Amino acid sequence: MQPRLDYFAAAPGVMQAMLALEKTVATSGLEKSLIELVKTRASQINGCAFCIDMHTRDAIKDGEATARLFLLDAWREAPLYSPREQAALAWTEALTRVADTHAPDEDWARVKAHFSEEEIVKLTLLIATINGWNRLAIGFRSAPSGA
Repeated sequence: MQPRLDYFAAAPGVMQAMLALEKTVATSGLEKSLIELVKTRASQINGCAFCIDMHTRDAIKDGEATARLFLLDAWREAPLYSPREQAALAWTEALTRVADTHAPDEDWARVKAHFSEEEIVKLTLLIATINGWNRLAIGFRSAPSGA
């Protein structure tokens, strides 16, 4: 599949804003492993091959266990994720599928039990940011590095 356009070249100013969001997320104080799990899970839901490839590679480079990446799509059944990670993954799924879920109170209660209010805002910005990246990569047909 051929890329439709180079969005960084087409709109560098706008893309600088996305990169600033990405930097904000990366330096938010949330655990690096949690950030990569959230990015990968949202990308799985959205079917973004480019982002799945990028974030699983980044996670492995940072020392993430491959089993946790292989089982991420089935995180509810796999005993490999902490309660904090499970809450973040549930919130990720709820917000990534917000048109269907409307961010249920159950998921809110779960995330509130494991994150401070400030961390919830940071986590939510992380989820919003990766969903934005997914839409850019899918919409403009960015190819994974292995393709």
